[in-house]
Amino acid sequence: MSEIAAIILAAGKGTRMKSDLVKVMHSVGERPMISWPVQAAKAVGATRIAVVIGHQAERVREFFSADDSISFALQSEQRGTGDAVAAAREALEGFQGNVLILCGDVPLLRQETLMSMLAAHDSKGATITVLTTHLKNPFGYGRIVRREGNRISRIVEEKDATPEERELAEVNSGIFCVNSGFLFEAVSGLKNDNAQEEYYLTDIVKTAAEKRLLCFAFLTEESNEVMGVNDRVQLATAGAILRARINNELMIGGVTMIDPATAYIEAGVEIGPDTVLCPNVHISGRSRLGKGCTVEPGVVIRDCRIGDGVTIKSGSVLSESEVGADATIGPMAHLRPGSNLGAHVKIGNFVETKKIVMGYGSKASHLTYLGDAEIGSDVNIGCGTITCNYDGVRKHKTTIGDKVFVGSDVQFVAPVTIGSNSLIAAGTTVTMDVPPDSLAIARSPQINKEGWVLKKK
Repeated sequence: MSEIAAIILAAGKGTRMKSDLVKVMHSVGERPMISWPVQAAKAVGATRIAVVIGHQAERVREFFSADDSISFALQSEQRGTGDAVAAAREALEGFQGNVLILCGDVPLLRQETLMSMLAAHDSKGATITVLTTHLKNPFGYGRIVRREGNRISRIVEEKDATPEERELAEVNSGIFCVNSGFLFEAVSGLKNDNAQEEYYLTDIVKTAAEKRLLCFAFLTEESNEVMGVNDRVQLATAGAILRARINNELMIGGVTMIDPATAYIEAGVEIGPDTVLCPNVHISGRSRLGKGCTVEPGVVIRDCRIGDGVTIKSGSVLSESEVGADATIGPMAHLRPGSNLGAHVKIGNFVETKKIVMGYGSKASHLTYLGDAEIGSDVNIGCGTITCNYDGVRKHKTTIGDKVFVGSDVQFVAPVTIGSNSLIAAGTTVTMDVPPDSLAIARSPQINKEGWVLKKK
């Protein structure tokens, strides 16, 4: 296959979104819309990618700031798709091969479809290949006018079409593969003598046909793939289609979803077989879940690594954390970034952890905060326990050894170290280190003043 470069058109504001945010930065599948065509271009082997930006250009630049494979072309005034492609000439200077032209507001295009289109373009020796589809209601789309041998003679826009041409059901998706030697010469000669006074990229088809160069349509039956997003309704529709694709792939791979329509799984998340996802689960980022897990309703997981056989109960939130095999989390637990829990750990209801290590079989069953702590194996943390890790200026660490029993309502005023096999009595405020095998108790003596209530009355 010939070398490939890509131009991604992302300069428009998207006025129908009714938003202060440029259209291509609205999220589909928990990622900005523009990221999907960029990913598709990379997936099919594009060696150079030029993103044409205009409205809120700096916002788009910032999103891709860490990606050295992307260059930018500025279309300062939006004068049509042909003008946008012309703006990318300098960014692709010296490139020889095929240029894939994608739209920044078309997030559902599959890698497989693009690969098939590029293969057809090469095999036919085409100068231009246009990705097309059939629509029951093609209003607003450019129509494909074919000639003999399935070649295209031209693409006519809705406002410029005759009544007969408007009856055509095959439409232009806005996605092209064009020989680079022809492309920039053709766009430089475009005219704007049309109803919208714009420079149409589609007019290069007519130019090529007049020169008797080969122009073909590559038809996809999956019209959803080339659906553009222009308003919030279409944004939601695209998101639902993408979720269905992701969920179907996971279910085919052995994941059970009680209600796939309410499972919100970001692309790239990995989930092992025999894991069960209940309704209203959100899993995103670089999350990895092992096999045989159970994720109950209302759970939110972002950027976590979850071992095999883990149960995450309703309403729990986990971020940037690791959970070992056969652990139990929740209900209503909160694992904040840096939580690293070993196998068979139990974190119960209304327990919050942050930047901790917790060893095998340890448990904090309810109403507890554990932050900046290292906790050994087989430790019991009683109800209402707090690690007092912040002194108003700096964070300090609490270290608890193996097989420590912590009673209810205990405060560890860090930095402190608790030796293994110790017992911390209920109600204790720990302000100094506790040696191994010790009992620590720090309470004011109880005083009973008999008859005090009667005298008060």
